[in-house]
Amino acid sequence: MIKIKVLAALLLAGYAGTGWATESSSNLALGVEPSYSDGKYGTSADTKIFYLPFYAKYQDGDLGIKLTVPYISVESTGAVLSGGTVIGHKGKSGATASPTTESGLGDVWLDGRYRIHGTGGASPDFVPYAKVKFGTASSSRGLGTGENDYEGGLGLEWAVAENWFPFVTAGYRFVGSPAGLNLSDFATYDGGVMYRVSQTDYLTAMFTGHGSAQAGTPAAADAMLAWNHRMGGGIGLQAFLDKGLSNGSPDYAAGVGLEKRF
Repeated sequence: MIKIKVLAALLLAGYAGTGWATESSSNLALGVEPSYSDGKYGTSADTKIFYLPFYAKYQDGDLGIKLTVPYISVESTGAVLSGGTVIGHKGKSGATASPTTESGLGDVWLDGRYRIHGTGGASPDFVPYAKVKFGTASSSRGLGTGENDYEGGLGLEWAVAENWFPFVTAGYRFVGSPAGLNLSDFATYDGGVMYRVSQTDYLTAMFTGHGSAQAGTPAAADAMLAWNHRMGGGIGLQAFLDKGLSNGSPDYAAGVGLEKRF
């Protein structure tokens, strides 16, 4: 899901201002980020999603490249998904249909970002990014659109008073629309702050969302709270809770994460 990818990129990949990103001499990291969400997304029927992405990330100085390969299981009455995120619905509401459950390979993501360092204090780091969602999830089984998506944007990240790390990101996603669906491109955004509780523990509060991709489908808006713990040996742990703030978001979502740097 878009918001989960945002959170995972910030916390598990390591925010440069904390020094975590450089604690390991290796440039390679492997991780997994299982999550579960449940919501109506502007319809009268629940859509339940179990999302299990595995990823490999390579860091070369300020350049980061990440490949994510997910497994996904969806119980719904016709939700349209792209990249693990509900962006629309087939039919009006699915209220009279019986829910079905489908599982399999999700949409594979490839993204890259580059950090342009600021001077500290009021000057943020600039982090332009680009990502591609390959349409590997089955459209006939309701796991994806079967089309590629493309997204680009810019993040700003600060290190303030040693323990505070605010951030904001804005992007735009070009959505591949399969035959029979009229999907629109939309903006994505997030903003929040990470607080360093100790040398090993971080708390993050953030607001994230995206525009509507289908006429009659509400835009998404979510509030998230996460705890991150870093251990020795390049291991990072994470747990988060998500509360939907609009009809285009899940009622709730929760997940955990584990990353190992080699």
